[in-house]
Amino acid sequence: MQATSHLLNLLLLSLLAGLDPSKTQISPKEGWQVYSSAQDPDGRCICTVVAPEQNLCSRDAKSRQLRQLLEKVQNMSQSIEVLNLRTQRDFQYVLKMETQMKGLKAKFRQIEDDRKTLMTKHFQELKEKMDELLPLIPVLEQYKTDAKLITQFKEEIRNLSAVLTGIQEEIGAYDYEELHQRVLSLETRLRDCMKKLTCGKLMKITGPITVKTSGTRFGAWMTDPLASEKNNRVWYMDSYTNNKIVREYKSIADFVSGAESRTYNLPFKWAGTNHVVYNGSLYFNKYQSNIIIKYSFDVGRVLAQRSLEYAGFHNVYPYTWGGFSDIDLMADEIGLWAVYATNQNAGNIVISQLNQDTLEVTKSWSTGYPKRSAGESFMICGTLYVTNSHLTGAKVYYSYSTKTSTYEYTDIPFHNQYFHISMLDYNARDRALYAWNNGHQVLFNVTLFHIIKTEDDT
Repeated sequence: MQATSHLLNLLLLSLLAGLDPSKTQISPKEGWQVYSSAQDPDGRCICTVVAPEQNLCSRDAKSRQLRQLLEKVQNMSQSIEVLNLRTQRDFQYVLKMETQMKGLKAKFRQIEDDRKTLMTKHFQELKEKMDELLPLIPVLEQYKTDAKLITQFKEEIRNLSAVLTGIQEEIGAYDYEELHQRVLSLETRLRDCMKKLTCGKLMKITGPITVKTSGTRFGAWMTDPLASEKNNRVWYMDSYTNNKIVREYKSIADFVSGAESRTYNLPFKWAGTNHVVYNGSLYFNKYQSNIIIKYSFDVGRVLAQRSLEYAGFHNVYPYTWGGFSDIDLMADEIGLWAVYATNQNAGNIVISQLNQDTLEVTKSWSTGYPKRSAGESFMICGTLYVTNSHLTGAKVYYSYSTKTSTYEYTDIPFHNQYFHISMLDYNARDRALYAWNNGHQVLFNVTLFHIIKTEDDT
């Protein structure tokens, strides 16, 4: 009890010290934090900020802490009242027992003086009864002490409650509704800010999150980056060859539970695992050819097909894991792309932007990175990112910007949890990487460095 009383005093002193303006500091969780800032050649502000959690400011955080502490103290006070009632009840019982013991003790002395006249049996019974009652004497003394401490504790609780209530009134704590409205306002402003974000540079890959375990060692799964927010269909294509069955699910939840909504039987078998769904159509490489097929899920037929000139196929220029992964089709914020290699470019990667309707190449870039040395690749904002392996220890090792026609070597590691990646594609709507990791369908989160546009740029 004395330790508890001392703890409350320390708690009150700490709280009062925490409210001293000269000692108050805003933690990273209580305010916007500027990570870095600079200006680009055009004079635009480039900055990285860390948004706060829902504790909006130090003042609000202290207010909420005070309310919570006050509630806890009130709950403690109620518990003490219950304990006090039980203690008083037991105390009365022990007092009664004390009276009985005193009477019994006097009687026992009288009997002891004249024990020669009593039978041995009666004497022994009385002695046993006395032995049972003797341990209650120290209990009685402890109850007397505890009763005093409980009375003191109740008084300290009342004083602390009064102090906390006074402090709460002095700082003008916000109620829940006001805090909730401020959070909603902040979320609206944050969404408006996100709309101004331009394309970003890849800085970090985290995860993965395992969505499901199914299928063979190789395969592909994807969603449509141009679909509406309410359209979350998932498409699933198992294996890298000798298959033309595409399974559709209405949502990620249905995909996880295995509740198919529709099955498509393509007119051709596909090659590899590097397919993409874009604006309602599936784009894939026709088996044993460099022909790209556009298949509409809405009408259930091929809308376009075209040969990708000079592109190697059928394991001539695959990724490091093989699997007829010569031609990789992908999409990002800019549009539809094909990544492949040609003899004319000495087996190095070629990037081509495609017309999504006709599949014509609108522009191409030749890089110096060997296609056979790449584990996988994906496009983000017109920049191709290439991994150095499909096995454990893989990392993003090389990038090529189609905007500036320049490349750089990078060092962005990611966790290859299941040791073998046969598909890795970026989804611009989800800002995530979809991967097929040795029979596991997983998601990686990406961190991009953004430039926030000013009103003059819009």
